[in-house]
Amino acid sequence: MKKFNWNYPTTIWVGENRIKDICLACKKLNIKKPLLVTDNILASSEIVKKTIKYLNDQNIILEIYSDVVGNPTGTNVDNGVIFYKKKNCDGVIAFGGGSGLDVGKAIAFMSGQTLPIWDFEDVGDNWTKANSDKIAPIIAVPTTAGTGSETGRASVILNEKTGVKNIIFHPKFLPSIVILDPLLTVGLSPKLTAATGMDALAHNLEAYCASGFHPMADGIALEGMKLIKKWLVEAVNNGSNIEARMNMLTAASMGSTAFQKGLGAIHSLSHPINALNNIHHGLSNAIFMPYVLTFNKNIIENKIIRSTEYLDLDEKTFNGFLNWILDLRNKLNIPHKLSDIIDEKDFDLDKLSKMALNDPSTGGNPKKLTIEDMKTMYQHSMSGELFI
Repeated sequence: MKKFNWNYPTTIWVGENRIKDICLACKKLNIKKPLLVTDNILASSEIVKKTIKYLNDQNIILEIYSDVVGNPTGTNVDNGVIFYKKKNCDGVIAFGGGSGLDVGKAIAFMSGQTLPIWDFEDVGDNWTKANSDKIAPIIAVPTTAGTGSETGRASVILNEKTGVKNIIFHPKFLPSIVILDPLLTVGLSPKLTAATGMDALAHNLEAYCASGFHPMADGIALEGMKLIKKWLVEAVNNGSNIEARMNMLTAASMGSTAFQKGLGAIHSLSHPINALNNIHHGLSNAIFMPYVLTFNKNIIENKIIRSTEYLDLDEKTFNGFLNWILDLRNKLNIPHKLSDIIDEKDFDLDKLSKMALNDPSTGGNPKKLTIEDMKTMYQHSMSGELFI
């Protein structure tokens, strides 16, 4: 596999074994003592051990922080900032799936701030409160092809006091260098490959459908969906296929780049479920996808039909697109109903619907949403009834 260097606008180093360039990335950013942020499982993995060896061989001594949970919390970030300062680190290597990347970026950001992290929630111009000169340099190394957090300007962090997942935003959350190495994703299980791949699809799809005028984002999102259509099932069924892994990593980064245009109700419905029921974000996105698609049909139908041409679907209609999504979920063993993974007694419809309506992703939905709309979509996702 050839190696490529992209800038859009993030510097992205792409290709097999590019993790060996981690030392060069540190030197380019003048990072002499990095903090590698990852989760507990990855911290003891072979890929992390090899990364440490590459750094140590170049006399770069790093610290590791791995107090990171699947739906990362403010405490994870706060403790990481304390550790970062205690160890006199001067940059962050955010390593792993969405949780490791989000916490790593947040630690780099908060290492130079005096206000609480929640003051920088993506509302209005909160980001202007930050001291932009005190944000540590970030190298992002994704090991899953899902969130695309490596090319994102935000982190999604759970506020334990409120039970709400907040989007913390600042333009300098954008990592300075990203390393996309497909070998780092080879060990991902088929189940997680499927869930993270559907997360990437949700990002590209919602960016494409989001309200507003942003042809650049639309173009990126369309190509991201096409890559996923071609490579996701192969990556799940044959995890050692490096080409499939590389294309899924690329599609994930594209999704995050595209959704600066906006997201929508798939994410609005997912975030409360992730926060209150600890469900994997990619899995919940996959479950909600057809319910939100059909709910938004009267607004997005023409745009979806146009996408079927580029995706080369057999049936170039809205229902043709929907059937592709349903068939893809079936091939990936994604449950059709939310009730397949959440018990009715653990499902607080009123609380979830209120949280979903207040989620920052709601504003990007093609159709203006009400609390009753959120309740209806949740109810349909529990029963399995689509809006057709």
